Amino acid sequence: MLKERDFMLLNNKWIIWFLILLITVIWGYAWVLMKASLQFMGPFTFSALRFGVGSLTLLIILFVMGGGVPPKKQLKHLIIVGLLQTTIVFLLVMYGLRFVDAGKSSVLLYSMPIWSSLLAANILKEKISNRKVLGLSLGIIGLFAILGWDVLIDQNPGKIFGELLIVLAALSWGGSNVYYRLKLKNANGLQVTAYQMFFGTVGIIIAAFFMEWGQPIHITPLSIYYILFTGVLASALCFAIWFLLLRVIDTVTATLPTLLVPVFGLFFGSLLLNEKLTLNIIIGSALILAGVIIPLFFRKEKKRLLVRQMLN
Repeated sequence: MLKERDFMLLNNKWIIWFLILLITVIWGYAWVLMKASLQFMGPFTFSALRFGVGSLTLLIILFVMGGGVPPKKQLKHLIIVGLLQTTIVFLLVMYGLRFVDAGKSSVLLYSMPIWSSLLAANILKEKISNRKVLGLSLGIIGLFAILGWDVLIDQNPGKIFGELLIVLAALSWGGSNVYYRLKLKNANGLQVTAYQMFFGTVGIIIAAFFMEWGQPIHITPLSIYYILFTGVLASALCFAIWFLLLRVIDTVTATLPTLLVPVFGLFFGSLLLNEKLTLNIIIGSALILAGVIIPLFFRKEKKRLLVRQMLN
Protein backbone atom coordinates (compact mmCIF):
# COMPACT_ATOMS: atom_id res chain seq x y z
CA MET A 1 0.00 0.00 0.00
CA LEU A 2 1.33 3.42 -0.92
CA LYS A 3 1.89 5.84 1.94
CA GLU A 4 1.17 9.59 1.82
CA ARG A 5 4.83 10.44 1.08
CA ASP A 6 4.75 7.91 -1.78
CA PHE A 7 1.78 9.72 -3.36
CA MET A 8 3.63 13.03 -3.01
CA LEU A 9 6.61 11.51 -4.81
CA LEU A 10 4.39 9.98 -7.49
CA ASN A 11 2.85 13.38 -8.25
CA ASN A 12 6.26 15.02 -8.72
CA LYS A 13 7.80 13.53 -11.84
CA TRP A 14 10.80 15.82 -11.62
CA ILE A 15 11.82 14.23 -8.32
CA ILE A 16 11.33 10.74 -9.76
CA TRP A 17 13.52 11.42 -12.79
CA PHE A 18 16.13 13.16 -10.66
CA LEU A 19 16.35 10.10 -8.40
CA ILE A 20 16.60 7.77 -11.41
CA LEU A 21 19.35 9.91 -12.94
CA LEU A 22 21.14 10.10 -9.58
CA ILE A 23 21.40 6.34 -9.05
CA THR A 24 22.32 5.79 -12.70
CA VAL A 25 25.23 8.24 -12.54
CA ILE A 26 26.40 6.91 -9.15
CA TRP A 27 26.37 3.29 -10.36
CA GLY A 28 28.22 4.25 -13.54
CA TYR A 29 30.86 6.23 -11.63
CA ALA A 30 31.26 3.41 -9.08
CA TRP A 31 32.83 1.22 -11.78
CA VAL A 32 35.76 3.61 -12.02
CA LEU A 33 36.25 3.53 -8.24
CA MET A 34 36.05 -0.27 -8.18
CA LYS A 35 38.81 -0.44 -10.79
CA ALA A 36 40.93 2.23 -9.08
CA SER A 37 40.62 0.54 -5.67
CA LEU A 38 42.81 -2.34 -6.87
CA GLN A 39 45.91 -0.18 -6.42
CA PHE A 40 45.27 -0.08 -2.67
CA MET A 41 44.17 -3.62 -1.80
CA GLY A 42 43.10 -6.98 -3.18
CA PRO A 43 39.77 -7.24 -5.03
CA PHE A 44 38.17 -9.50 -2.41
CA THR A 45 39.31 -7.31 0.49
CA PHE A 46 37.83 -4.21 -1.16
CA SER A 47 34.54 -6.03 -1.81
CA ALA A 48 34.40 -7.19 1.82
CA LEU A 49 34.94 -3.63 3.09
CA ARG A 50 32.55 -2.11 0.56
CA PHE A 51 29.65 -4.47 1.21
CA GLY A 52 30.37 -4.60 4.92
CA VAL A 53 29.77 -0.84 5.01
CA GLY A 54 26.85 -1.15 2.58
CA SER A 55 25.02 -3.95 4.39
CA LEU A 56 25.49 -2.25 7.78
CA THR A 57 24.06 0.99 6.38
CA LEU A 58 21.11 -0.86 4.82
CA LEU A 59 20.35 -2.74 8.04
CA ILE A 60 20.32 0.57 9.94
CA ILE A 61 17.95 2.09 7.34
CA LEU A 62 15.75 -1.01 7.52
CA PHE A 63 15.41 -0.94 11.30
CA VAL A 64 14.82 2.84 11.35
CA MET A 65 11.99 2.27 8.87
CA GLY A 66 10.61 -0.53 11.05
CA GLY A 67 11.52 -3.34 8.65
CA GLY A 68 12.50 -5.82 11.34
CA VAL A 69 13.87 -9.32 10.90
CA PRO A 70 12.64 -11.57 8.04
CA PRO A 71 10.71 -14.79 8.87
CA LYS A 72 12.87 -17.84 9.57
CA LYS A 73 11.47 -19.63 6.53
CA GLN A 74 13.02 -16.96 4.30
CA LEU A 75 16.54 -17.12 5.75
CA LYS A 76 17.69 -20.05 3.60
CA HIS A 77 16.49 -18.33 0.45
CA LEU A 78 18.09 -15.03 1.48
CA ILE A 79 21.42 -16.81 1.97
CA ILE A 80 21.19 -18.36 -1.51
CA VAL A 81 20.27 -15.04 -3.13
CA GLY A 82 23.11 -13.37 -1.21
CA LEU A 83 25.61 -15.93 -2.48
CA LEU A 84 24.40 -15.58 -6.06
CA GLN A 85 23.82 -11.83 -6.22
CA THR A 86 26.51 -10.43 -3.93
CA THR A 87 29.20 -13.02 -3.17
CA ILE A 88 29.65 -14.67 -6.57
CA VAL A 89 28.85 -11.62 -8.69
CA PHE A 90 31.26 -9.23 -7.01
CA LEU A 91 34.04 -11.72 -6.38
CA LEU A 92 34.04 -12.47 -10.11
CA VAL A 93 33.61 -8.82 -11.12
CA MET A 94 36.35 -7.49 -8.85
CA TYR A 95 38.80 -10.19 -9.88
CA GLY A 96 37.89 -9.66 -13.54
CA LEU A 97 38.57 -5.93 -13.16
CA ARG A 98 42.24 -6.80 -12.70
CA PHE A 99 42.34 -7.62 -16.41
CA VAL A 100 39.45 -5.69 -17.99
CA ASP A 101 38.69 -1.96 -18.27
CA ALA A 102 35.97 -0.57 -16.00
CA GLY A 103 33.78 0.60 -18.90
CA LYS A 104 33.87 -2.70 -20.75
CA SER A 105 33.25 -4.58 -17.50
CA SER A 106 30.07 -2.59 -16.82
CA VAL A 107 28.76 -3.42 -20.30
CA LEU A 108 29.45 -7.13 -19.88
CA LEU A 109 27.80 -7.29 -16.45
CA TYR A 110 24.72 -5.47 -17.72
CA SER A 111 24.17 -8.30 -20.18
CA MET A 112 22.39 -9.77 -17.14
CA PRO A 113 18.85 -9.33 -18.59
CA ILE A 114 19.85 -11.63 -21.46
CA TRP A 115 20.73 -14.45 -19.06
CA SER A 116 17.69 -13.70 -16.87
CA SER A 117 15.42 -14.18 -19.89
CA LEU A 118 17.07 -17.44 -20.93
CA LEU A 119 17.00 -18.85 -17.38
CA ALA A 120 13.39 -17.73 -16.85
CA ALA A 121 12.39 -19.49 -20.07
CA ASN A 122 14.01 -22.75 -18.94
CA ILE A 123 13.28 -22.69 -15.20
CA LEU A 124 10.11 -20.60 -14.87
CA LYS A 125 8.81 -21.79 -18.26
CA GLU A 126 8.20 -18.21 -19.36
CA LYS A 127 7.42 -17.83 -23.02
CA ILE A 128 10.02 -15.98 -25.07
CA SER A 129 8.15 -13.61 -27.38
CA ASN A 130 9.40 -12.52 -30.79
CA ARG A 131 10.61 -9.20 -29.39
CA LYS A 132 12.56 -11.05 -26.70
CA VAL A 133 14.09 -13.35 -29.31
CA LEU A 134 15.18 -10.26 -31.24
CA GLY A 135 16.56 -8.65 -28.10
CA LEU A 136 18.42 -11.81 -27.05
CA SER A 137 19.89 -12.19 -30.53
CA LEU A 138 21.17 -8.60 -30.57
CA GLY A 139 22.58 -8.94 -27.08
CA ILE A 140 24.42 -12.17 -27.86
CA ILE A 141 25.83 -10.66 -31.08
CA GLY A 142 26.99 -7.68 -28.99
CA LEU A 143 28.76 -9.99 -26.54
CA PHE A 144 30.51 -11.75 -29.41
CA ALA A 145 31.50 -8.37 -30.87
CA ILE A 146 33.34 -7.58 -27.63
CA LEU A 147 34.64 -11.03 -26.68
CA GLY A 148 35.25 -12.24 -30.23
CA TRP A 149 37.53 -9.32 -31.03
CA ASP A 150 39.70 -10.07 -28.00
CA VAL A 151 39.79 -13.81 -28.79
CA LEU A 152 40.54 -13.48 -32.52
CA ILE A 153 42.43 -10.17 -32.80
CA ASP A 154 43.82 -9.04 -29.46
CA GLN A 155 44.51 -12.58 -28.20
CA ASN A 156 45.29 -11.41 -24.67
CA PRO A 157 44.69 -14.44 -22.39
CA GLY A 158 44.37 -12.32 -19.24
CA LYS A 159 41.81 -10.00 -20.79
CA ILE A 160 39.77 -12.91 -22.19
CA PHE A 161 39.85 -14.66 -18.79
CA GLY A 162 38.67 -11.49 -17.04
CA GLU A 163 35.86 -10.94 -19.54
CA LEU A 164 34.63 -14.51 -19.10
CA LEU A 165 34.59 -14.04 -15.31
CA ILE A 166 32.39 -10.96 -15.67
CA VAL A 167 30.03 -12.77 -18.07
CA LEU A 168 29.77 -15.56 -15.46
CA ALA A 169 28.97 -12.85 -12.90
CA ALA A 170 26.14 -11.62 -15.15
CA LEU A 171 24.89 -15.20 -15.40
CA SER A 172 24.94 -15.54 -11.60
CA TRP A 173 23.04 -12.24 -11.26
CA GLY A 174 20.46 -13.53 -13.72
CA GLY A 175 20.19 -16.75 -11.69
CA SER A 176 19.61 -14.79 -8.49
CA ASN A 177 16.76 -12.90 -10.18
CA VAL A 178 15.05 -16.15 -11.15
CA TYR A 179 15.58 -17.65 -7.69
CA TYR A 180 14.19 -14.48 -6.11
CA ARG A 181 11.05 -14.77 -8.21
CA LEU A 182 10.71 -18.42 -7.25
CA LYS A 183 11.15 -18.04 -3.50
CA LEU A 184 11.00 -14.39 -2.39
CA LYS A 185 8.71 -12.64 -4.85
CA ASN A 186 6.25 -11.53 -2.15
CA ALA A 187 8.85 -10.63 0.48
CA ASN A 188 9.69 -7.09 1.59
CA GLY A 189 12.01 -5.69 -1.10
CA LEU A 190 14.24 -3.56 1.13
CA GLN A 191 14.41 -6.36 3.68
CA VAL A 192 15.52 -8.82 1.01
CA THR A 193 18.18 -6.40 -0.26
CA ALA A 194 19.60 -5.70 3.21
CA TYR A 195 19.77 -9.32 4.34
CA GLN A 196 20.94 -10.82 1.07
CA MET A 197 23.74 -8.24 1.02
CA PHE A 198 24.62 -9.11 4.63
CA PHE A 199 24.80 -12.85 3.93
CA GLY A 200 26.62 -12.19 0.65
CA THR A 201 29.16 -10.06 2.51
CA VAL A 202 29.88 -12.94 4.88
CA GLY A 203 30.74 -15.07 1.84
CA ILE A 204 33.06 -12.35 0.49
CA ILE A 205 34.80 -11.99 3.88
CA ILE A 206 35.47 -15.75 3.96
CA ALA A 207 36.90 -15.62 0.42
CA ALA A 208 39.08 -12.61 1.29
CA PHE A 209 40.35 -14.38 4.43
CA PHE A 210 41.50 -17.46 2.52
CA MET A 211 42.65 -15.79 -0.71
CA GLU A 212 44.18 -12.50 0.47
CA TRP A 213 45.22 -12.99 4.07
CA GLY A 214 48.51 -11.22 4.69
CA GLN A 215 48.36 -9.12 1.54
CA PRO A 216 48.99 -5.38 2.05
CA ILE A 217 46.07 -3.01 2.55
CA HIS A 218 46.85 0.66 1.98
CA ILE A 219 44.44 2.79 3.99
CA THR A 220 44.60 6.34 2.66
CA PRO A 221 42.02 9.14 2.39
CA LEU A 222 41.50 8.10 -1.24
CA SER A 223 40.96 4.39 -0.51
CA ILE A 224 38.56 5.30 2.34
CA TYR A 225 36.66 7.50 -0.13
CA TYR A 226 36.38 4.56 -2.56
CA ILE A 227 35.04 2.28 0.18
CA LEU A 228 32.56 4.81 1.57
CA PHE A 229 31.30 5.96 -1.84
CA THR A 230 30.72 2.45 -3.18
CA GLY A 231 29.46 1.13 0.16
CA VAL A 232 27.21 3.92 1.43
CA LEU A 233 26.16 5.62 -1.82
CA ALA A 234 26.42 3.04 -4.63
CA SER A 235 25.24 0.09 -2.49
CA ALA A 236 23.06 1.25 0.41
CA LEU A 237 21.63 4.60 -0.70
CA CYS A 238 21.03 3.65 -4.34
CA PHE A 239 19.28 0.40 -3.43
CA ALA A 240 17.13 2.19 -0.85
CA ILE A 241 16.11 4.73 -3.54
CA TRP A 242 15.62 1.90 -6.04
CA PHE A 243 13.05 0.11 -3.90
CA LEU A 244 11.33 3.39 -3.10
CA LEU A 245 10.98 4.02 -6.85
CA LEU A 246 9.59 0.53 -7.40
CA ARG A 247 6.82 1.39 -4.94
CA VAL A 248 5.61 4.39 -6.93
CA ILE A 249 6.36 3.63 -10.61
CA ASP A 250 6.18 0.52 -12.77
CA THR A 251 9.17 -1.77 -13.19
CA VAL A 252 9.65 -0.98 -16.89
CA THR A 253 9.85 2.77 -16.29
CA ALA A 254 12.31 2.24 -13.44
CA THR A 255 14.45 -0.34 -15.22
CA LEU A 256 14.83 1.29 -18.62
CA PRO A 257 16.95 4.29 -17.54
CA THR A 258 19.34 2.05 -15.56
CA LEU A 259 20.56 0.73 -18.91
CA LEU A 260 22.50 4.00 -19.03
CA VAL A 261 24.75 2.66 -16.24
CA PRO A 262 27.21 0.97 -18.65
CA VAL A 263 27.09 4.10 -20.83
CA PHE A 264 28.18 6.18 -17.85
CA GLY A 265 30.67 3.43 -16.98
CA LEU A 266 32.25 3.75 -20.43
CA PHE A 267 32.20 7.56 -20.21
CA PHE A 268 33.80 7.78 -16.76
CA GLY A 269 36.28 5.03 -17.62
CA SER A 270 37.39 6.96 -20.70
CA LEU A 271 37.42 10.33 -18.91
CA LEU A 272 39.08 9.37 -15.60
CA LEU A 273 41.07 6.22 -16.40
CA ASN A 274 41.95 7.00 -20.04
CA GLU A 275 40.36 3.74 -21.20
CA LYS A 276 40.15 3.42 -24.97
CA LEU A 277 36.73 3.16 -26.62
CA THR A 278 37.50 0.92 -29.58
CA LEU A 279 35.03 0.35 -32.39
CA ASN A 280 34.19 -3.20 -31.28
CA ILE A 281 33.38 -1.97 -27.75
CA ILE A 282 31.11 0.78 -29.10
CA ILE A 283 29.30 -1.58 -31.51
CA GLY A 284 29.05 -4.38 -28.95
CA SER A 285 27.78 -2.03 -26.24
CA ALA A 286 25.15 -0.56 -28.57
CA LEU A 287 23.93 -4.04 -29.53
CA ILE A 288 23.73 -5.22 -25.91
CA LEU A 289 21.83 -2.09 -24.86
CA ALA A 290 19.49 -2.44 -27.85
CA GLY A 291 18.96 -6.09 -26.99
CA VAL A 292 17.81 -5.16 -23.50
CA ILE A 293 15.83 -2.05 -24.47
CA ILE A 294 13.78 -3.50 -27.35
CA PRO A 295 11.74 -6.04 -25.31
CA LEU A 296 11.06 -3.44 -22.59
CA PHE A 297 10.17 -0.68 -25.06
CA PHE A 298 7.71 -2.71 -27.09
CA ARG A 299 6.13 -4.16 -23.96
CA LYS A 300 5.49 -0.62 -22.79
CA GLU A 301 4.04 0.35 -26.17
CA LYS A 302 1.77 -2.71 -26.11
CA LYS A 303 0.41 -1.68 -22.70
CA ARG A 304 -0.34 1.80 -24.03
CA LEU A 305 -2.29 0.33 -26.98
CA LEU A 306 -4.34 -1.88 -24.62
CA VAL A 307 -5.18 1.11 -22.43
CA ARG A 308 -6.28 3.13 -25.48
CA GLN A 309 -8.49 0.27 -26.68
CA MET A 310 -10.12 0.03 -23.26
CA LEU A 311 -10.77 3.77 -23.20
CA ASN A 312 -12.28 3.69 -26.69
